Amino acid sequence: MEQYRTRSPEYGPRRDRPRPPRQPVPSQAGRGAGGEPVRAARPPGPRRRPAPVRRPATAPSPAVAGLPNPRLTGLGSGLFCTAAMFLLGALCAALFGASLTAYGVLFLPVCALTALWVRPGDLMTAPVVVPIGFAAGLIPVADDEAGTGGTLMGLVTALATQAGWLYGGTLITGLIVIVRRIGVVRRRRRTAGGRPPL
Repeated sequence: MEQYRTRSPEYGPRRDRPRPPRQPVPSQAGRGAGGEPVRAARPPGPRRRPAPVRRPATAPSPAVAGLPNPRLTGLGSGLFCTAAMFLLGALCAALFGASLTAYGVLFLPVCALTALWVRPGDLMTAPVVVPIGFAAGLIPVADDEAGTGGTLMGLVTALATQAGWLYGGTLITGLIVIVRRIGVVRRRRRTAGGRPPL
């Protein structure tokens, strides 16, 4: 007697029925064939370096914030010192009877301002320009009774007799420049130490 074969359910669905879509296993999602995690592909392009960390600048104190703080170049500091000393020399000649002592006293704060207001890149020019300013300011103070020759002789005599004020003002300028230079070097080292490695 002929028997008809029936398909057992263990052999899977029949060919005439469409297969249901295969769902990914939640535990295997995002993993490769060996079970290792699969990283997302990076877009092509240059690799960006991390931005350097910038430290917030310290705000100046209220006492210093109200003072003028210009930044003069080497030429600007020379012009400032020369013009200031010439005006002060004319003032001394008009008010103090061409007093060289008053002129020498006024020379010291001008030297300090010249050293403080010159920009960090031109610090070494300050001790050079202050003697020039001192000599230019002596022109209205020097005795000009005998004309040009008398003015030149008075200028040379004033430079010889008032050399102490000249050396003192130049020394003050040099000390301020050295202190500022040390501060600039320390800030550069601190900034270079805070940068991340490339």
